[in-house]
Amino acid sequence: MMSQARTVCSLVLLLQALTGLTQNSDFHLAGDYLLGGLFTLHANLKGIVHLNYLQVPKCKEYEMKVLGYNLMQAMRFAVEEINNDSWLLPDVRLGYEMVDVCYISNNIQPVLYFLSHDDYFLPIQDDYSSYVPRVVAIIGPDNSESTSTVANFLSLFLLPQITYSAISDELRDKQRFPTVLRTVPSAEHQIKAMVLFMVRYGWNWVIMLVSSDDYGQENGHLLREQLAGQGICIAFQETLPRLQPSLTEAEHERLAAIVHKLQESKARVVVLLSLDLALHHFFHEVLRQNLTGIVWIASESWAIDPVLHNLTELRHMGTFLGVTTQSVPIPRFSEFRVRQAYYGPPAPNKTSPPATCNQECHTCLDAAKSFNTILTLSGERVVYNVYSAVYVVAHALHSLLRCNETRCSKEVVYPWKLLQEIWKVNFTLLGHQIFFDQQGDLSLGLEIIQWCWNLSQNPFQTIAFYHPVQGQLRNMAPIFWNTANNTVPMSMCTRSCRAGQRKKPVGLHPCCFECIDCLPGSFLNKSEDEFDCQLCPKYEWSHRNDISCYKRRLAFLRWHEAPTIFVAVFAALGFLSTLVILEIFWKHFQTPMVRSAGGPMCFLMLMPLLVAYLALPVYVGQPTVTACLCRQALFTLCFTICISCITVRSFQIVYIFKMASRFPRAYGYWVRYHGPYIFVAVFTALKVAVVTGNLLATTTVPTARSDPDNPKIMILSCNPNYHNGLLLNTSLDLVLSVVGFSFAYMGKELPTNYNEAKFITLSMTFYFISSISLCTFMSVYQGVLVTILDLSVTVFNLLGISLGYFGPKCYMILFYPERNTPAYFNSMIQDYTMRKD
Repeated sequence: MMSQARTVCSLVLLLQALTGLTQNSDFHLAGDYLLGGLFTLHANLKGIVHLNYLQVPKCKEYEMKVLGYNLMQAMRFAVEEINNDSWLLPDVRLGYEMVDVCYISNNIQPVLYFLSHDDYFLPIQDDYSSYVPRVVAIIGPDNSESTSTVANFLSLFLLPQITYSAISDELRDKQRFPTVLRTVPSAEHQIKAMVLFMVRYGWNWVIMLVSSDDYGQENGHLLREQLAGQGICIAFQETLPRLQPSLTEAEHERLAAIVHKLQESKARVVVLLSLDLALHHFFHEVLRQNLTGIVWIASESWAIDPVLHNLTELRHMGTFLGVTTQSVPIPRFSEFRVRQAYYGPPAPNKTSPPATCNQECHTCLDAAKSFNTILTLSGERVVYNVYSAVYVVAHALHSLLRCNETRCSKEVVYPWKLLQEIWKVNFTLLGHQIFFDQQGDLSLGLEIIQWCWNLSQNPFQTIAFYHPVQGQLRNMAPIFWNTANNTVPMSMCTRSCRAGQRKKPVGLHPCCFECIDCLPGSFLNKSEDEFDCQLCPKYEWSHRNDISCYKRRLAFLRWHEAPTIFVAVFAALGFLSTLVILEIFWKHFQTPMVRSAGGPMCFLMLMPLLVAYLALPVYVGQPTVTACLCRQALFTLCFTICISCITVRSFQIVYIFKMASRFPRAYGYWVRYHGPYIFVAVFTALKVAVVTGNLLATTTVPTARSDPDNPKIMILSCNPNYHNGLLLNTSLDLVLSVVGFSFAYMGKELPTNYNEAKFITLSMTFYFISSISLCTFMSVYQGVLVTILDLSVTVFNLLGISLGYFGPKCYMILFYPERNTPAYFNSMIQDYTMRKD
């Protein structure tokens, strides 16, 4: 309390010093409970500093501000309307004390006047809960800077203060400003409505001009934050020169440079956050340089200023838009505004009204009459804020005084008690619900307006509505753009990219970019990322500049294609011929020709050949896991069995003729323990191990790859790395073929019926060349031809064994039966023995 006491002591000293110079309020009305009003009837220029702090500004020396007088009249109208209404405050008369605050200059003196008693003294007390100031509540002032200054004094006394036009978000802090309430939406909502409107028309390259005072700097900071959240960039920001009655030469040059910079910029949208009086010199410079084609977006401080609107030449400078409070018609107020002022008897203990310009009000009334048409047509916007503020106090008094239909208690009203009741008010006024949120704000709507100069219409026509609760624009109306053919002005650093083009930032601003086409195989999803093209999923593709991918056509070997039919015909012939060979060998099983070919082992070779021929369908149609398993395992196992049988047969013939007599015991073991079959089983098991390892190392799952010749096509095939395993498989078969060929070559001098070197050589050589060619082809090409070539090599290798090894024997059996006798074979063996001897 000591610090508060010192504060009050200082105020008392100041008040006593001012007593000799101060006068009563400019407008007053006697009543049981007085309301204080702070309005700008005259506009002082902030650049003028009163060096003598004891001097009260002489407001009548400044320029008349017609909007301030209009708002003051709204308070007078509301008070008279309440006094004439017997329901709200029956048997109670409201009065008022209203002071001209000269825009910003005259704040302290009126507050001290309102806080003091009739004797101009403000006592020092430890507890002000029982103190009764001159007024029960204060309406105003009209700007954030003055409101915060006044609130710092009123907070000590918890005297309610309802401002009708101060939008600073700092006033929402109830720790600092516990007594401040507002009937106007906060700056956050004003700026948000402005930004949403820019987003609505796709403007992302704007210029921001702010005044050098707290209003411009605070709102400029808030605008920058919200623009960044919406992806809107500021081309540049300039601060207008300080408000002065007359500009210096340097300040004129500064204004000229700013307007010239606007001329040179590609940005066509200018957001102007400034108090109204700071803009007169600026717009005169705009007219001088004939700056046209601009969309001017006005903050609420000058959005409906009739004086600036009276510069009719501005209609040629572009489109003027602004954010302002919602228009609420107040019945009979237009007539009241220009009614000749009536002065009642002076209040008790007051001197007669001093002869000031304000109290006589001839200048004020004349100005109001001259602007009455534009004020009437523009609707009651901020006027309703003052009107509702008075009704808020009246409803709080109705509750505090426990009013009924006929009377109120007329007890002493302490400010802190009235403040509590004001927080609780909830009533309907001219169709709008009036109550305060936790920050002390009313939930009233905002409007986006356009300036018009048609004398028969509203000069500030509503084109959109914004409500703080919904947080979005609605009821959009057509706008008349001051452009050729009424086209919407463009204000973008870079025009929007076409569909399927990504943005490449240029410079520091994300709104400045180059448009680069998305390459085939990629697409642009603007909802997720506008700066990077995304690759299409594996089984999809896209054209250049696509915004989505389409499914690729899957390519695989089909039955109706000519290569498939061609190979299928040979496979069928091979299968039929193998069946014929099997039947021939079965019928002539006991003949020497079949015995010399291997006897029972011939059937071990022919059966895998038949199975391999039957595997043809696994190469045709859409690959599956089973089909890929058969491709990579079935044929190679069948072929290994065949080659191992041929190899062991070649070894056995050479051993019988050349080594059996030398190693009779070894030959006996070979025959007794079925050496040929063990040999075949061992190599078959080894081949199974190789194939299994290959399958485990790769996979049998079909894979899709882009066609190198046509990316719109996906080639669906078995594992593309299969050629690595194929080389390993071929290496094992190659070893068998080389060994078989070596034994066959060793037996080239054997009897003709046992000499199989040339047939084995033909089969093995064809297999070796075809397999190496297939692996080489698969390493450089991955199209559908790989499947066709793989199938063709498989079929022709099978034909090489079927016809190359068994064909000649069948030919001898069928066409030379005389050579298929034991006698003939014995004679051939005797001839070989005689030649050897």
